[in-house]
Amino acid sequence: MKPLVILALILSLANCSKSSNNGTDDNPINPLPVENEVDFWLTKSDGSVKITKQSGILAFGDTYNNYASIEVNESQTYQTIDGFGFSLTGGSAEVINSLNAEKKQELLQKLFGANETGISISYLRISIGASDLDGKTFSYNDLPSGQTDINLEQFSLAPDEENLIPLLKEILAINPSIKIMGTPWSPPVWMKDNNSTVGGSLQSKYYSVYANYLVKYIQQMKAQGITIDAITPQNEPLHPGNNPSMYMSAAQQASFIKNNLGPAFKTANISTKIIVYDHNCDNPNYPISILNDAEAKAFVSGSAFHLYAGDISALSTVKNAHPDKDVYFTEQYTSSDGDFGGDLKWHLKNVIIGSMRNWSKTALEWNLANNATFGPHTDGGCTTCKGAITVTSSASYIQNVGFYIIGHASKFVPTGSTRIASTIAGNLQNVAFKTPEEKNVLIVENDGNTNEIFNIKYNGKWFVASLDSGSVATYIW
Repeated sequence: MKPLVILALILSLANCSKSSNNGTDDNPINPLPVENEVDFWLTKSDGSVKITKQSGILAFGDTYNNYASIEVNESQTYQTIDGFGFSLTGGSAEVINSLNAEKKQELLQKLFGANETGISISYLRISIGASDLDGKTFSYNDLPSGQTDINLEQFSLAPDEENLIPLLKEILAINPSIKIMGTPWSPPVWMKDNNSTVGGSLQSKYYSVYANYLVKYIQQMKAQGITIDAITPQNEPLHPGNNPSMYMSAAQQASFIKNNLGPAFKTANISTKIIVYDHNCDNPNYPISILNDAEAKAFVSGSAFHLYAGDISALSTVKNAHPDKDVYFTEQYTSSDGDFGGDLKWHLKNVIIGSMRNWSKTALEWNLANNATFGPHTDGGCTTCKGAITVTSSASYIQNVGFYIIGHASKFVPTGSTRIASTIAGNLQNVAFKTPEEKNVLIVENDGNTNEIFNIKYNGKWFVASLDSGSVATYIW
């Protein structure tokens, strides 16, 4: 017998066990129809179904079967969630702004709106100055070669006033509570020991100046109506080959935070969080060594990670070493030559489910949007990073796999939700949440090679579900 036929029979039995008998004890002939108790949104690995609400009835019952069970336990709680989203690079802002007004508003509602078709992105990461997915390199204090500006009299957000800042204001009009993290790829080159946007290190004589530069950034963004919830001192501090980029050792970052950045924030009465590291999971000792420095730790809220190397369990390694500090997952890209099903499967397992099961407060994919040639980018910047959205003309765009990776979480798990316990059943990778509205949300990815029929168990009852290989489902009850 085919699995779907078996599933239909079991659901029928489970539903019968839920039915009333029309108000009498002696007439069970015409039971009332079973009401749906669980909403079910599906994305299939072949892309034929993408975050689509399913019409079948799912209802809790107690009819026994032999299927494996995912058990959700709301009494065991973990971290509170800050949000799910993307990096909004300057290049992303540029291509989104190239859409005509009607198409742009449609896209922004789809990305940030709380509507049936929207995915309710709740967290953005932006670059402080240029990232490699801007059309050119810049800082907010660029000077002719040989000049310095230690009082930052020429500091200006002007490079972002054409695209990024106006777009952020439009986004905030849709979702005023969205959280924003700022991350620098490089300080102004006159502060660096190689006078280049690529590589080099921050000269120690400019540590206090750079701390004030970051203070000015937060204050001036605030004056624009944009609150920066958190910053990291340096994007990928152990990868000085990008453009822009900078090398910053753990010892340098600890010194900068405890002697300059932390005190500057305190003096300026800035509550923006300082989050260390912001690089790959293969080096948990980097953030641990900073947190082992008590003076630095006093100013630090947590540590941030990418997964281009290492294992997602590194987040728990750091969390276990310093349980009083948070962890954040802040970047992973999908490639221009990636496969929809393969990317969906890997990113749901690792970025969404993996990071959440390892204490992360955020799950952020890399670039939000690009053009049809995977630009804009700097000379030497990423040429294969695929946005969640590809803008193909002033009146059209394409939703790529990243949209659905994040959407399976962001649409259903708002800021302030709490992760709750859920058991792993074989190949069924999953994570569960309790939302501020007291809804239970369970995200499941079938990491196996065949269709799986299974139970989702909660408070002593269960319903039967089925999921194809590589497919993803979000259940809400």
